[in-house]
Amino acid sequence: MVLKEILAISGEPGLFKFIAQGKNAIIVEQLETKKRSSAYASAKISSLDEISIFTEKEDVPLSKIFDLIHQKENGGAAIDYKADPEKIKAYFNEVLPDYDKDRVYVSDIKKVLHWYNILHALNMLVIEEPEKKEEEKPENIKTEPKKTKTSKKKPVSEDNGEKVKKKSPSKPKNK
Repeated sequence: MVLKEILAISGEPGLFKFIAQGKNAIIVEQLETKKRSSAYASAKISSLDEISIFTEKEDVPLSKIFDLIHQKENGGAAIDYKADPEKIKAYFNEVLPDYDKDRVYVSDIKKVLHWYNILHALNMLVIEEPEKKEEEKPENIKTEPKKTKTSKKKPVSEDNGEKVKKKSPSKPKNK
């Protein structure tokens, strides 16, 4: 799942899409309402690509969590993030059994479920496929390295630490 341009802004509800970089802020568009606004440097802005969930072994990226929810629900929506906290914990335990129950709070799980449901409603969930190690190239095709251009520079000599252009020898004048 590609989440690089999807942003969460602290203190703002919903998710945002990165539009452009301004002089003092970034321009974002809320995914649900399509309203554009500025997010200033004072706001804590996180790309969903950078967010991960603590587990007993290692941190799991949010894209992997979304894939697990997608598999559990067979492509459907997750439970409502406003459900009972015990139901939310039980649901998330089914999705990711080894999540760190001491460091992952119910509010964190609610955000993940809410974000998943937003992306699902907008058909922005794309399942990651395992990357192919290398694409097979036919053996009879040879590839040559690209040639790079080199620039010609005028000769420069050093004289007492100063760079001086070399003068071409002048021809003697006929008298």
